[in-house]
Amino acid sequence: MASGNSAFASGPAFPYIGAMAIFPRPVSPKSAMSDLWSYFRENRPHKWPLLGLSVAFTWVIIWAFIVDANTNTMPTRNQIFYVQSWDASRSDAAIILQQKIDLAKREAAIEKKQKEMQGVADIFGIDWKAEEVRNTARRKEALKQINAQLDARLAKAEATEKSVPGSAQSGAAQP
Repeated sequence: MASGNSAFASGPAFPYIGAMAIFPRPVSPKSAMSDLWSYFRENRPHKWPLLGLSVAFTWVIIWAFIVDANTNTMPTRNQIFYVQSWDASRSDAAIILQQKIDLAKREAAIEKKQKEMQGVADIFGIDWKAEEVRNTARRKEALKQINAQLDARLAKAEATEKSVPGSAQSGAAQP
């Protein structure tokens, strides 16, 4: 094909972009400002409410960007964690009894949370009853083993305390 018959532009790449103005031909910055000024000079009943609404909407968008820019960027303050303080002279039996109490509280909290989740599952139509039977059996078996282990440790700790009279703490580390 000859270059004169080509359907594509020939010559330097994109020669027409350099000659284009920023605004289209009938619009210039001067004419745009005069149009805006003439709009504000006219007495239209919806002019000021729409202007206020557009300014408010623009500021809401700018505010959202400012809030989003500050989200999760500021250093967090130090968090204070409170722990339960125990007497250093308490016996092993007292420690094991507290572990049994804590285990019972934990199980009660798990069962309460499970009832809540079962309610949510019922709302969404999820069948949970078969799994609940299986998981409850597993949890009861594990709880039975843990309690048996704690009972054995408790009996050993109480026997050690009885065999060493006058000692406030047996089996615990001495400072």
